[in-house]
Amino acid sequence: MNYVAFDIETTGLSPKYEKIIEIGAVRVRDGKVQETFSTFVNPGKGLPARIVELTGIHDADVADAPYIDEVLETFLAFAGDDVLLGHNLLFDYSFMKKAAVNQKKTFEKSGIDTLRIARRFLNDMESRSLGFLCEHYHIFLEAHRALNDAAATHELYQILAREYGNREQDIFQPVPLVYNVKKENPATSRQIAYLKGLAERYQLECDGLILAPVAAVTDEQIDLETISKNEASRLIDRLLAAFGR
Repeated sequence: MNYVAFDIETTGLSPKYEKIIEIGAVRVRDGKVQETFSTFVNPGKGLPARIVELTGIHDADVADAPYIDEVLETFLAFAGDDVLLGHNLLFDYSFMKKAAVNQKKTFEKSGIDTLRIARRFLNDMESRSLGFLCEHYHIFLEAHRALNDAAATHELYQILAREYGNREQDIFQPVPLVYNVKKENPATSRQIAYLKGLAERYQLECDGLILAPVAAVTDEQIDLETISKNEASRLIDRLLAAFGR
């Protein structure tokens, strides 16, 4: 089967609030990797310490990277009309579909989830995480780096298909991926002006539109130019709650 295996790294778990920081993908033809895609993505804010520790990706790695609206078109062209493959695929798909919808683009895909396959056939194992399964099957994995995760997922799928494909073929076939998302509007000029005013009032460090981490509010640097309307509203509420009106 031909497909594109892909993986992303993010600033957190919720596609509603968090951002993509890395995309990796491999195009597979007749069971072999034909081409790869890899890029860091600037999330417009600082990386949480837990994400730096988990991925090994630092602020400096993404500081000069393209924003998602600059790289999405290239990724969509790479994915083309192919079936997607991933481990816990809906997580990665949800972030990518949200990014597409925000740019008024379509990203309706079918996919195959190796986690779903593993849960069907490998219930006797203590874990079905990608890391555990790669160790079990001796697949090289630089955990939590997008391109290597994507390549490892491809190898895992090939192994599982050889071992269990004849037993239950349906689970190895693509199914429509369903994730409903609404377009996010960017922060208004009024919101940005208000946030800059709050930064000045509270004597917060703000270099142009870059707001430094604020104790008791956020441990992340925030780019006011790239945040959404909802994110700006939440940030205003947090600043007012922390410092008063």
